[in-house]
Amino acid sequence: MSNTPMAANPLTRAVLEIDEYVSGLGWDQPARLFALVDTARLRADQPSLADRLGLAAEPESSALTPIEQDEIPTDQPLDEFLGTIAWPDAVAGCALAVERLMLPPSAEAQVPDGLDEGRLARWVAEHPDRQEVRMTVAVLRDGTRESALRLREKDAATEVLTGSDLVPGLARALSATFAD
Repeated sequence: MSNTPMAANPLTRAVLEIDEYVSGLGWDQPARLFALVDTARLRADQPSLADRLGLAAEPESSALTPIEQDEIPTDQPLDEFLGTIAWPDAVAGCALAVERLMLPPSAEAQVPDGLDEGRLARWVAEHPDRQEVRMTVAVLRDGTRESALRLREKDAATEVLTGSDLVPGLARALSATFAD
């Protein structure tokens, strides 16, 4: 994850590092969940793990280290799965990278009435204006959030969009994993 450009804050940098990592795996990937831990705390609390992750040589900073979690179950809706997560105190935040199809706002008026979820998904998949997008969304315990969006047709690091409110629903769902 060393080719990630410098970002204004640690959360943006973590989102871009995750985006870079997942983009290296190619498209058509399952959703991936990451814990975000404070790098300095990780070095202090678990030096052997920090060494295995190559963090011992990293300069001291306020960086966040993404740690990929086990696979997300494919037989359960993503929102239901996120509702089952509880993070230990050592986790400062979390992130999720997920691929989806999206349509431009102009296509909303074309959606046929009365489609169930499955038929709507098929309709979107067959729409000529659909876009494949990878969304990487991260949140911290304090509610801070960041997102990165990568379109399949513009699959280059220089084309990745970032912003705190690009995927607000997913950010809210991830924030809820920290609720008591």
